[in-house]
Amino acid sequence: MLEIINNSEGYSFSISEDQQMIRAMVSDFAEKSIRPHVMEWDEVQHFPIEVFKELGALGLMGVLVPEEYGGSGLGYQEYVDVIVGIAKVCGSIGLSLAAHNSLCTGHIMTFANDAQKQQWLPKLATAEWIGAWGLTEANTGSDALRMMTTAVLDGDEYVINGSKNWITHGKSGDVAVVMVRTGEKGSSKGISAIVVERGTPGFSAGKKENKLGMRASETTEMIFDNCRVPKENLLGQEGEGFKQAMKVLDGGRISIAALALGIAKGAYEAALAYAKERHQFGQPIANFQGISFKLADMATEIEAAELLIRQAADLKNRKLPMTKESAMAKYFASEVSVRVATEAVQIFGGYGYTKDFPVEKFYRDSKLCTIGEGTSEIQKIVIAREVLNG
Repeated sequence: MLEIINNSEGYSFSISEDQQMIRAMVSDFAEKSIRPHVMEWDEVQHFPIEVFKELGALGLMGVLVPEEYGGSGLGYQEYVDVIVGIAKVCGSIGLSLAAHNSLCTGHIMTFANDAQKQQWLPKLATAEWIGAWGLTEANTGSDALRMMTTAVLDGDEYVINGSKNWITHGKSGDVAVVMVRTGEKGSSKGISAIVVERGTPGFSAGKKENKLGMRASETTEMIFDNCRVPKENLLGQEGEGFKQAMKVLDGGRISIAALALGIAKGAYEAALAYAKERHQFGQPIANFQGISFKLADMATEIEAAELLIRQAADLKNRKLPMTKESAMAKYFASEVSVRVATEAVQIFGGYGYTKDFPVEKFYRDSKLCTIGEGTSEIQKIVIAREVLNG
């Protein structure tokens, strides 16, 4: 596969020594600690918190967090490597790793004051605490400005009421960044971001979703019933939450793109190996043009997806605008993931439809990438707006 990093002279089609070490570490961990349990966790929807504690010990739960707050202090290229490496083995673990790093931790890292960072980042970066991030509600997915969850200032505390849906780590998370309405419904200045710690009275978990894929990544409701939170837990100023969330999602799109890329690579590599091993009519099925052309299309689309992702990561590293590029990367990579996983099942034939082989899980997991953190349709809206107004 094509390898890309960025240096002072522009793109270089090679990888750094640090990236090589990170890739090797992630691959070794995924093979030893994740692969043996993938289907077991998937079948019962088990969220393996112990695995994330181990990832924390390796510095992978705070990839982007500065070292002064207990993180690894790495950049987005390395972060992409981490997510891809885990997702090649299990999309569920990759999803939870991405949500923890880019959403909850990323929001605090970007918009918290120093005291808040000192309070929460060291615990998140080491996986002492697992993070959650709450934007979506039952009736406000893409239409986030009409959220119903409210926070009313009462003395030195915000009183939060409402619920959030489809929240990764909504039950097991130790801390959540929650978008709440502090102003008029429908106003971009009516949303604020507040940190809520698990154990706060009035904060509980609701229904756990029974999902098609990504089943080992916990997805639940978060419920707030007169939940009182210190006003010091507000991130930034009142009314800045929507703007903050959109910036967080720009980075989150890179995360989901990397997740999709990892799933696509895992499905492709499994299909490639099987096509070389499976014999029909006296020869490997890889020799048949129908199969070889599928593999050619899969490999080409994976390469193109990675180029888009690396470009967005480079812009993010340099703190340059990347709304269009991250949306393009997320849109294209997620759709590629579905296509590649679908073709992988086809190459495996009947075996691909069974749980004895890995591609049916890649197939199920891939679809979430076209939905989570903004559907493909929303990405096209974002891209079109950027193109037309750019």
